[in-house]
Amino acid sequence: MATTPAIKRRKLTPSPTNGDDSSLSTVQNIPETNAFFKQASSWNLEQDYETKPRKGKKKEKENTRLPIKTSDGLVQQVYAPEVVDDVDSDLEWLGAEELEEEELVKEDKPTIPIRQQIIEAKEELARIAMMLNQDPEENVGAFKTLAQFGQSQNTTIKKLALATQLAVYKDVIPGYRIRPLSDDDMETKVSKEVKKLRAYEQALVGGYQGYVRELSKLASSGRAASDGGPSLTSVAISCACALLTAIPHFNFRGDLLKILVGKLSNRKVDDDFIKCRETIEILFRNDDDGTASLDAVSILTKMMKARGYRFDESVLNTFLHLRLLSEFSWKASINHIDKPLAGELSSKKVKDKRVFRTKKERKILKERKVVEKEMVQADATVSHEERDRMQSETLKLVFVTYFRILKLRSPSLMGAVLEGLARYAHLINQDFFGDLLEALKDLIGHAVSGDDFEETETKDDTTTRNLTREALLCIITAFALLEGQDAAKAKAALSLDLSFFITHLYRTLHALSLNPDIELSPTSLHLPDPSHPSSTHIPSTANNKINIQTMTVLLLRSLSSILTPALAPRAIPPLRIAAFTKQLFTISLHLPEKSCLAMIGLLQKITKVHESKIKGLWNTEERRGDGVFDGLSQEVDGSNPFASTVWEGELLRRHFCPGVRDLVKGVERNVSGTK
Repeated sequence: MATTPAIKRRKLTPSPTNGDDSSLSTVQNIPETNAFFKQASSWNLEQDYETKPRKGKKKEKENTRLPIKTSDGLVQQVYAPEVVDDVDSDLEWLGAEELEEEELVKEDKPTIPIRQQIIEAKEELARIAMMLNQDPEENVGAFKTLAQFGQSQNTTIKKLALATQLAVYKDVIPGYRIRPLSDDDMETKVSKEVKKLRAYEQALVGGYQGYVRELSKLASSGRAASDGGPSLTSVAISCACALLTAIPHFNFRGDLLKILVGKLSNRKVDDDFIKCRETIEILFRNDDDGTASLDAVSILTKMMKARGYRFDESVLNTFLHLRLLSEFSWKASINHIDKPLAGELSSKKVKDKRVFRTKKERKILKERKVVEKEMVQADATVSHEERDRMQSETLKLVFVTYFRILKLRSPSLMGAVLEGLARYAHLINQDFFGDLLEALKDLIGHAVSGDDFEETETKDDTTTRNLTREALLCIITAFALLEGQDAAKAKAALSLDLSFFITHLYRTLHALSLNPDIELSPTSLHLPDPSHPSSTHIPSTANNKINIQTMTVLLLRSLSSILTPALAPRAIPPLRIAAFTKQLFTISLHLPEKSCLAMIGLLQKITKVHESKIKGLWNTEERRGDGVFDGLSQEVDGSNPFASTVWEGELLRRHFCPGVRDLVKGVERNVSGTK
């Protein structure tokens, strides 16, 4: 058996320190130990302690219990029950107690008086507003600071913050609308100046949006004032009105309009209501392109429909301030606009296409058109086509609202609707004539029978309708429909019969002459009727639903439309002229002084136009009719006016008013043919 050789082991000796080949001994180690202690005295032990790593979790406690054997023969280890340490809970309790002590200490600190807080807030708001006015692009963060002042619990400071933000935004908002940046715009590389301007514009839009939201929240809160001044709701509504008047072109115009329309939806008329209504009227009058008017009318019509057409009539009268009444030249209905024919507009363009141009000229012309288009967009000018499109959509919404209220016969809005239709009559097209005239006839029929009056008493006891005034407005509207450009063609094509309105006016002349409020206007002083207890504190002006014209003016307008129309005035039958002339002289004896002057002036005009047709009323030798005159006849043709004479003229020649006496002499001169 071969034996393995023994492994030789080498003895390793450390290398000498100083390069000497000497072995280490205890005696030789003594100097090195002393050197070690000398170096240790200069060590920074605290630094070593700080750099030491933290100890981990404590080791688990060793289990000192022996295992046991169960009844099943299994060996099971038993652990000692854990002792719950209450140190943490005690510390938590101590910590909570310390927090309570800190809160008590804070409460004990002296608070700043409210008056001092308001003064400091004023100074800070003034400083921030000055910074924004001087250089808004460098102080973009000031918009958020102003918004934080608006969240104050103090009502006075909150009002100051709202007023300051209003003044700042009115000054710094540019004259154009800021559009949101798209993803392509964000990815496009731009210069530092453009990037800075974009950041400022986005910060401005964000701050303004938050301000408008705060105004909307406060306007709908309805909080009362706690400091004795105007409430936060009134301040918010005033700020919204000021913004809509000063900067109607800027973003979030719809939100401001919703604030105003929300206030106008209430039937309670107060200072805030009047302020909102006047702001809408100013917006309609100052709107150049028609976009703001379209937004306002669309929001108003939605509110009216949602309220079931139960709102104050003055809201409906705001439509009379639209600029399309004088600027719009087309005719419309509830769903159609009569635009000029396409052939008339494109006739000139066809001639331009026939002009021969070389390739170079066509290229130059194309480039020139592109440059002109960019210049128009840069100048932000409003084209006539765009304005006409906006105004046509607005007109359709107005007609839809008027026609719906006319069909519903809302008692508190009938006067406003009829006045509006009379003002918009020149913009109504032929397709709308028939339906509108039928609705007007139906309204007059219900007014005569008294059905509408009974419905008014059952539905709304606080609403008083003037049916005579509404009937006059129906007649004015019916005849105003025929005063358009193509009225004669429309009458021939649609076979419009207006004899119903003529007969109704003839029947109501005597009742109108005996009406004591025929000259009453909103500015007139009128004592209440002592025999009527319900009118003790309510003047008669409250019954006038449309405070634009008196009933005398409406009567004169109706008579002028029937007897001296703008189209074919000499085509009126002599019997109608004579019957109305006889009745007008009779009612002039009962009219007040001013109304009598106006009526005799109208008769002077009638006799000048229809001199030859009514001479028989003054001269008995030229009498054409036989029989007896029936002054109480319900029909114009059944009164037989040529069987009578105008004997009322002799009484009017002795009238107490000199003006009436002079006008009667002028009427007689017209009839006799002398000047």
